[in-house]
Amino acid sequence: MSVGILAHLLGKRPFRELASKVAEFHFPYVQLALSKAISDVDFSLGKISPGLANEVGGAFEDNRVRIAVLGCYASLIELDDESFRHNVERFKEHLRNARHFGAPIVATEVGVPADRSHLSKHWERLNQALEELVEEAERWGVTIGLEAAQGHLIDSPETMAETIERFPSSCVGVLIDPCNMLNASNFDRHDEIIRTAFDLFGSRIVSAHAKDAKREADGGGLTVTAAGLGELDYPLFWRLLEQHKPHGFVTLEQVTEEECSAAARFVREGRAKARV
Repeated sequence: MSVGILAHLLGKRPFRELASKVAEFHFPYVQLALSKAISDVDFSLGKISPGLANEVGGAFEDNRVRIAVLGCYASLIELDDESFRHNVERFKEHLRNARHFGAPIVATEVGVPADRSHLSKHWERLNQALEELVEEAERWGVTIGLEAAQGHLIDSPETMAETIERFPSSCVGVLIDPCNMLNASNFDRHDEIIRTAFDLFGSRIVSAHAKDAKREADGGGLTVTAAGLGELDYPLFWRLLEQHKPHGFVTLEQVTEEECSAAARFVREGRAKARV
């Protein structure tokens, strides 16, 4: 069973050096957030082209590493018109060029509301953004991967399900990170929350992240760790993931270079057991 990594966890580097570094750790694929991971290219709005994408993607391919997901973490709920338009156009640029990088998916968390007294306006912005982005994704044959995260507008299985139900396009999917749906108040119910997520949108999952969480010593909060070092019921998660999306992409998050080998082995062995 395979496992990849968020490329920037191995350091922000020139792209050829980064591709070689990923290969040293024997990861077959990455999630690549261009501006976070690559130091020798300007990826600001308007700079990405098919040629540039082919050059970067080719460097990873030369090292036998695929780019499974492009990360484009741009807030899609901004109430300021200029910021909103910039972020939507940046995401569109990633969608137009994703296939030239070799990536079938462009992923994002949707954004943290600046003013929670105006949540309805933020939802209007998100719907406006997704209407445009879904059209662009369908035009280019690329999948949008939406990721829930604490503090963001989409922060739970329920808010994720409501969003993707409004956009039933096959070009809209879910990047599932079980820890991102958890906090100190609901961690004791994490098995229930994981099951609910798969019940609501298991068929729409396109990729997954693997990190872990455990209660802090005083019981007041959660500490996020590398996969396998926390308390998450990973046997349950692997079983449901392999049931719904066998052989799907899983990328490590929240790991140091020293933790990479152990975390990757934890994921590979857990996924393999889930398929027995």
